[in-house]
Amino acid sequence: MTTGAGLRLVGREDELQALVERVEGAHLGGVLIGLMGEPGVGKSALQAGVAAHARSNGFRVLAARGAQSEVHLPFAGLHQLLRPLLGRADRLPERQRDALLACFAMSDSPVVNPFFTSLAVLELLVDAALEAPVLVCLDDLHLLDQPTLDVLAFVARRIAGERVALVCAARSGSLPFADDETITWIEVQGLTTAASTALLAAQAPDLTPALRDRILREADGNPLALLEFAVAVQSGRWSGADDELPMTTRLERAFLARAGDLDEAARVVVDVAALNDGEDLTDVLAAAATLHPAAGHLAAVAPASQLELLTVVGDTYRITHPLVGSAVRQAMSPATRRRVHAALADVLSAQPDRAIWHRAASAPGPDEQIAAGLERAASEARHRGAVSTAVTWLERAAALSPDPGDRAARLLGAAEIGYELGRFVQVEQITARVSGMVVRARERSRLAWLEGVFHDGSTSEPAEIRHLVDLARRATEDDDADLAMQLLFGASRRVWWRDPGESVRHDVVRAAREVRLSAGDPRVLAVLGLADSLALGPEIVGHLTQWPADAGGRPDLAGLLGIAAFGVGDFGLATTFLSAPVQQLRADGRLGLLAEALALRAWAEINLGVFDGSRSAEEAWRLADETGQAVWAATARAAVAVIDAVGGHWDLRHPLLTEAEDTARRMPNASSSLLAGVQLARGIAALGAERPEPAYDELHRVFVRNDPAHQRVQQLWTLSYLADAAVHAGRREQASALLEAVERSAGSAPTAGPTIALEYTRAVLADPASAEELFGAALDGAGRDLPWHRARLQLAHGSWLRRQRRTVESRAPLRAARSTFDTLGAHSWAHRADRELRATGERGWRPARSPREELSPQETQIAELAAEGLSNREIAQRLFLSHRTVGSHLYRIFPKLGVTSRSQLAAVLVPARSAVIRR
Repeated sequence: MTTGAGLRLVGREDELQALVERVEGAHLGGVLIGLMGEPGVGKSALQAGVAAHARSNGFRVLAARGAQSEVHLPFAGLHQLLRPLLGRADRLPERQRDALLACFAMSDSPVVNPFFTSLAVLELLVDAALEAPVLVCLDDLHLLDQPTLDVLAFVARRIAGERVALVCAARSGSLPFADDETITWIEVQGLTTAASTALLAAQAPDLTPALRDRILREADGNPLALLEFAVAVQSGRWSGADDELPMTTRLERAFLARAGDLDEAARVVVDVAALNDGEDLTDVLAAAATLHPAAGHLAAVAPASQLELLTVVGDTYRITHPLVGSAVRQAMSPATRRRVHAALADVLSAQPDRAIWHRAASAPGPDEQIAAGLERAASEARHRGAVSTAVTWLERAAALSPDPGDRAARLLGAAEIGYELGRFVQVEQITARVSGMVVRARERSRLAWLEGVFHDGSTSEPAEIRHLVDLARRATEDDDADLAMQLLFGASRRVWWRDPGESVRHDVVRAAREVRLSAGDPRVLAVLGLADSLALGPEIVGHLTQWPADAGGRPDLAGLLGIAAFGVGDFGLATTFLSAPVQQLRADGRLGLLAEALALRAWAEINLGVFDGSRSAEEAWRLADETGQAVWAATARAAVAVIDAVGGHWDLRHPLLTEAEDTARRMPNASSSLLAGVQLARGIAALGAERPEPAYDELHRVFVRNDPAHQRVQQLWTLSYLADAAVHAGRREQASALLEAVERSAGSAPTAGPTIALEYTRAVLADPASAEELFGAALDGAGRDLPWHRARLQLAHGSWLRRQRRTVESRAPLRAARSTFDTLGAHSWAHRADRELRATGERGWRPARSPREELSPQETQIAELAAEGLSNREIAQRLFLSHRTVGSHLYRIFPKLGVTSRSQLAAVLVPARSAVIRR
């Protein structure tokens, strides 16, 4: 009686050959294949066939298989997979090595960030692939523990250029990597009638034609069903009464019928084995002995092994098929299941984490002692970097908490852990559960903060914002300044994403001033900058200038100062302050918060006129997608589109802008800030393509109060481009009226960003009598040291001079503008300046082309870091790549830049960022 992979490959020779050919492509670069299908359809058999072929062709094969009983054990699957490579751990950078060993409880490391564990795994696989191509086989992917899946998803996104192939198998509908487009999923179908007949004939050649036809019909091409139904018929256990049930249920019943032949002691062994979360047979026998006197001996295992329910190798075992385990578990009564878990908890007392999980499963109802034990286990899991497991265990602790307040507090603790690493989905699921509970006052405030912490402006309804303000005031009364500022930060971000009106803005500001903190506290400044920057800009900037760039070695505070500076439009200060948290978040591997900081910095640079920030925007987009933060991913996409537009790529329906717009519109009260960024990108693109009418229409939306893209602060940042479009589209009067309105809202002492926009707009829209003076003031004004803004002024001034028939005078500013635009890579704008010059009679210009323009944003990052002297491993750790990927990028970068060594990079990477960012 055999149900081995060999028989189940009958009729699959062509499929196997196609998979083998694809895996062999790993010699040239990463291959990622997912097999999905119903249980028993042959996924494991195909995977085993690929693995056997790979071994015979020199591949190193690493394998792990998920198990329902181990799904709560952090990194259980990863340990299976990496066991053959752990001897190489000493080759890893110290931080990665410590993180990897700590996740297996093999070192006493301080709190581990899971992203360093993921990097360590990537490096181990890539290092092994230098000796021989590596095949990673992951069976029953849907049953692997979540921390293992998190690591594998990280790795899967980064092996495209490595000699690593990944073949995984998962049940249809589960697809743990479904968000990752790098994996090609293949639906494994049932066998053809001819192949099914051949397989059945090989397994059961003596069947009568009637029985054979019935099995063929009921199995419907499922190889495991063909084999199991034949075995059931031959042993007299198949009744054929389950014909209408789903295939999974019929297979489980077939396996359960087989288990029915076991004696009492053997059945106890199988029950314990099905609930055990390890592979040690000694543990199973020890637990079974407490439940049945004859079940503690090796002889009790033999019947289950003979019936192919358990596979025993030495002192270890495994359930033969996941459906065996699920069938046995479902057949147990709740009381039996609790007794088995209790027995395992006693036997595993030396392994506290495993013991407390079984103790929890044995509890008939709430139990504070067990709940507290789970909370301690969650803390230990978090220490090891198993964040997903920590969340699961806190949720289980909450379920066992007798006190409703403790239950809510533990759930919110789980949500806060998810927030720290950017796990949006986990936070959203948990807060949805807590929102329907009766919770303590402080937990209600924690919940309110968490409900909006990721998609901040998900609702900007005045009532919702005032609710947050009320909670903050209560926290202030309780002398909890930290919680009060968390709540007010959430409220002020909602104000930013969509303006709820003056009264609500003032409420937020008053509540922030009531908190017992100094006026220059970064938390207070961030709230004021987001809530009412136009009114409070000079006050906020006055406090910002008292802080050093790194906020005294506190990158968390520097990030808040950067947000405050961004809100008031002092983009030089914003870029300076945001650099510290970007560096620290990168060093800490906190990718979710890093995505936010990078996106914000990219937009600060765009508003300064620094457009080589595409690498920040592109990385923010990638990391935000990876950590499930749709709003920040959309923000980064819009930034990339603006940079594209400046480079001359005009597309009114740019796909990145469409995606960003869709994200904004999916948010309740659609995010006006995000939509305003989309409109700015479209306007700049149309201006560069010399299409002033559509440019004006796109940009004008930001100024229309009832338009979803209306944003009272971002109007100022959009104003100069609107003026540009208005002059060439015959809309000067309408733009002048908007200028007057914006001047009133900006106040008498606007900050740097608004001042640049206002000076430009006044000059461009001026009448002939005052234009000369206003152009002069603008050229000597706030934007004089920012090449992009100065070049735009020079282009506008030169064009105005030419229209005034001052042809000779117009050439100098036009030449200067053309040169600057060319250097910045703003090619369409350089051509605009050149066309103006040609109209003056000047000819002969040829645009320059910088070699760095041939590089992608990621290649630019790598080249710049290499030019700074960082090694491949140092670059890899900073960018969350493998060192070999970095080496491959440099191999392609050198010929693009015309260099042959790292030492030559600095000379050719002349910074496009010529902007002077002044403190």
